[in-house]
Amino acid sequence: MSIPTTRLGRTGLTVSRLALGTMTFGLQTDEAVSHSILDKATEGGINFLDTADVYPLGGTVGTTGRTEEIIGRWLRAKGRSRYIVATKAVGKVGPNTWDQGASRKHLLDAIDASLKRLQTDHVDLYQLHHDDRETPLDESLEALDVIVRSGRARYIGVSNFLAYRLARAIGRAELHKLTRLVSVQPRYSLLFREIERELLPLAGEEGLGVIPYNPLAGGLLTGKYQPGAKPEDNTRFTLGTAGAMYQDRYWNERSFATVTQLHKLAEEAGVPLATLAVAWVMANPLITAPLLGASRPEQLDATLAAAEYKLDAGLKQRLDELTAEYRKGDAPR
Repeated sequence: MSIPTTRLGRTGLTVSRLALGTMTFGLQTDEAVSHSILDKATEGGINFLDTADVYPLGGTVGTTGRTEEIIGRWLRAKGRSRYIVATKAVGKVGPNTWDQGASRKHLLDAIDASLKRLQTDHVDLYQLHHDDRETPLDESLEALDVIVRSGRARYIGVSNFLAYRLARAIGRAELHKLTRLVSVQPRYSLLFREIERELLPLAGEEGLGVIPYNPLAGGLLTGKYQPGAKPEDNTRFTLGTAGAMYQDRYWNERSFATVTQLHKLAEEAGVPLATLAVAWVMANPLITAPLLGASRPEQLDATLAAAEYKLDAGLKQRLDELTAEYRKGDAPR
């Protein structure tokens, strides 16, 4: 299998067009399975690994950092220099009130803690996991600038930012001549297309890399879940503190009805729905690399195949039309 590469936004950094998300590591999957997933992904051509200091998904303050530790031990065995490593901070990782957020204190503490767990002296991409409205953007951007200038991160980005807040962050960094944001990590799939309205156009104008998560809508776009049934144990829809959030996002009649129609299109095309869903995300020219998640290595077979699948223009148009309602908020006609 061959996965093409691309530049991360306007940077000179080359990354694989698929990336591996690791938030299942350490709770949904144990260390041995997590390492098998890493092996499967990288053997399949992925060189871009994404994590966060609060992972594993669905855990508590007591489990934060476990995912980075699992990746760190794997990197030490495999060789750090072979991979592009991204992590994130802002979420709560300790008992103190300052053990969260995007303050200068927390970010400078958080990067050091992440590097220790990852067993490396730098990450390639350091991201704000979400927008901390309690901390001035200037303070957060100045802290990120210090982190880059110290060599602890090569590039910086954000995740889960609204378009206007991202635009403001870019402007403030330019005004103060601070390190430029190079990427954004939003939620994006056939069942969540809101970013097409403002965030993606902004990313295009500013030359930002786009690393979308949830391209399979928490697994709903694999077609394995049945409407009317209860979510299975040890899935995104039941996992610890995250299960309710995922059910709220996707576990509803409208989503299941759409997935039924999407599954028919996938059957017509003779391709697994998971492959089709990831290929559709990749077909958007503004997308750098969708994040693939897995709780078992074999789950990556269908999603890795998206890198070589040629999405027909006619089929893409049918997918666009079928899921147009998930763009939301379009101007009245």
